[in-house]
Amino acid sequence: GRLPLLTPMSEVAGRMAVQVGATYLQKIHGGRGVLLGGVPGVLPAKVVILGAGVVGTNATRIAVGMGAQVTVIDRNLDRLRYLDDIFGSQIRTLVSNTYNIWNAIENADLVICGVLIPGAAAPKLITREMLSCMHKGAVIVDVSVDQGGCVETSRPTTHSDPVFFVDDVLHYCVTNMPGAVPRTSTFALTNVTLPYALKLASLGFQAAIRSDPGLRMGVNTYRGYVTHPAVAESQGLEYTPLEEIGF
Repeated sequence: GRLPLLTPMSEVAGRMAVQVGATYLQKIHGGRGVLLGGVPGVLPAKVVILGAGVVGTNATRIAVGMGAQVTVIDRNLDRLRYLDDIFGSQIRTLVSNTYNIWNAIENADLVICGVLIPGAAAPKLITREMLSCMHKGAVIVDVSVDQGGCVETSRPTTHSDPVFFVDDVLHYCVTNMPGAVPRTSTFALTNVTLPYALKLASLGFQAAIRSDPGLRMGVNTYRGYVTHPAVAESQGLEYTPLEEIGF
């Protein structure tokens, strides 16, 4: 159930999300004019992170390191316990439900959305109605926008035109955040893809898929069939197991 080739990109995006959010919180970029870590005598920014997976964990690490007040929300208690063990009293953790999300974002300066359901569209955790309770100039960084986004008002943007406002809330929804740091991203991605590429090159596609369960589970389409159940469901197509194709 893991996505090992996506992990390094999620690590990059999670860490970048805090940097990007801190930048757009500046008044000159349309934000609230809040310094993420505060200064002596002045409270730091309130950061809410939706999702405690790879993106959320890396975003939490950077946000805590910069001195922000961090709240992490997830439906998986094991992941929340894991982050609680790592960061202790430096963060707050909440179970994901509409009540907790609404109350958390109401006072948030920065919201980072990093929820992933492998092969499926991201759930809409923040509705248009919820934006009305957020501060003017608050920032949303929707890392999950490449899977449809966790925010009802999210839409894909680019590095050349990265942000837009809805109800005075700034949205950053770049679909390929790691593309802004290509040197780091390329090395990180190569580290995990090279072993699979070597196996495919040495054994050929069919032999490699048969010999490696991880590669087999990663096959999304084959000979015109959709072979991943979540992909089929999200696209409204028929799912066909590899076994039924005689593979």
